[in-house]
Amino acid sequence: MKIILASYQSIMLIRGGPSYKIVETKKCLEKSGIDVNYFDAFDKNLDLLKADLVHLFAANVATYSLAKNLKHYGIKFVVNPIFFSKHSPTLLKIYQNFEKPFHRLFKRTYSDYSISRQICECAELVLPNTRAEANLISKGLGINPSRINVVPNGVEERFLNGDASLFEQKYRIKNFILFVGHIGGARKNVLSLIKALSKINRPAVIIGDVAHTKESEICLQEADKNKNLIIIKGLSHNDPLLASAYAACDTFVLPARYETPGRAALEAGLAGAKIVITKYGGTKEYFENMAEYVDPYSIKSIVCGIEKGLNQKKDDRLKNHIKENFIWEKIIPKIINIYKQVVNLEQ
Repeated sequence: MKIILASYQSIMLIRGGPSYKIVETKKCLEKSGIDVNYFDAFDKNLDLLKADLVHLFAANVATYSLAKNLKHYGIKFVVNPIFFSKHSPTLLKIYQNFEKPFHRLFKRTYSDYSISRQICECAELVLPNTRAEANLISKGLGINPSRINVVPNGVEERFLNGDASLFEQKYRIKNFILFVGHIGGARKNVLSLIKALSKINRPAVIIGDVAHTKESEICLQEADKNKNLIIIKGLSHNDPLLASAYAACDTFVLPARYETPGRAALEAGLAGAKIVITKYGGTKEYFENMAEYVDPYSIKSIVCGIEKGLNQKKDDRLKNHIKENFIWEKIIPKIINIYKQVVNLEQ
């Protein structure tokens, strides 16, 4: 099989969860003997008509043109939509019904929901990360459930064996609170986390790229007021210090406005950390009763969740659960079987 992996143009600039996922998918597919390449809009020799399938990551305005043109030229593709809304499926459906009269009056005016729906309609199969996402897509966007196949996010097994001593020796702290993610993006909710940490007398570390936003400036100003808090900027995902930080921390906190389901939390959980995470975005499907769930819109809830996490003893339940269900080597065979199904190859 010849597979092309594609996504929005700025995916590698943002360096978030989707960029990690597309890179790791390519790496694991190649290990399985699959011929796989990235979509390059400037490569004149990349003939998509010769590919068996395109795997598109994200169904939003940034991938809309590519998805519509793939459909136009008869090129098969599957999509991992990375879709979330706090609204119920019923409300999503009502909202889209209200849109219809405007489409007739104002051509080419579509909401984000309508754009996501159209991309999913064009795809051969839709591959959400969680059952909660699948429910939103089927009942909220009206995509036939028979065309939806849930494929979980994966995590690298190397995080199971991080050396805690590397981080402890470099920064002279142990058993701290840890967050890993972008600083200054609204979704990650770092400002609320920093305010919550100021109410907890415990060493804390935030690792992440700093966005050029007003919120990032406020985050750094607030962080400077907390003598217990260390900010580490721009640590590479492949840096052994990241795996070491996961292994060295006591409790990992991800109080984002939503996660589907939170790659960094999976990595930390595999390393043995206790997890405190947002209740929005299908996180409970991955972490079940082995994490503390918080309301990201309440600093009090974040504080309470962190304190509960800190007061619990570490055990191996979550580590073993992630190892058994969410290691990339467990997930890639499912993806390959889906590819074979779509291109009508024998399994």
